[in-house]
Amino acid sequence: MTSDGPVPTPPDVPTPVDVPEPATALSAADLGAGTVVDLEAIAAAQRAMRLVDLVREIERYVAADGWDQNPRMFALARTTELVRLEPDLAAALGAAGEDPESLTPIEQEELDHERPLDEVLATTMWPAEVAGAALVLERLVLPPSAEDVLDGSDSAALEDAAATHPDREDVRMAVVVTRDSQRVCAVRLRSHDVDDEVLVGENVVPRLADALAATLT
Repeated sequence: MTSDGPVPTPPDVPTPVDVPEPATALSAADLGAGTVVDLEAIAAAQRAMRLVDLVREIERYVAADGWDQNPRMFALARTTELVRLEPDLAAALGAAGEDPESLTPIEQEELDHERPLDEVLATTMWPAEVAGAALVLERLVLPPSAEDVLDGSDSAALEDAAATHPDREDVRMAVVVTRDSQRVCAVRLRSHDVDDEVLVGENVVPRLADALAATLT
């Protein structure tokens, strides 16, 4: 695992995204007289569900290669645009190839690990056709109780102390942001390395999401 400066403080406790169940077709009788259907709310819920599925897909793809990986970045392309450019992909993508809201992750070249990640992000700019971006990285997280012990340590000492702290926790964070200001994050704890225990939240690591979103502006 690489480190880009001091070990960060623990992220906020992840709060699962409140995503409604998929909408089913409703008849006029089901709705009743005078019922108003908020189509914008339904569309927003569907977009949120797609983003949750996408961040889980990306995190699991990276997780298949195990732990102690360097950060990995993905561009998010509109699936319909990929099919337009590469018609042969239509069969493999199936229904997603006709969904105007579907996004397909495309992994980028390996990041420059000689530079701090914040510097890499600050100099990254995506072309207009990229609809979003994703970043997956691992970090050591310490409990708040460790702050007093490590306070005042320089970067090297802090990193060494964090690596040997008995309450350290390895986490993998996958962050997805889009040009229309949507964001979601998936967090996997090494001590709970099971797909069903990956936490998903919208503002789990807000500073990282902000930095990634800035690459789209």
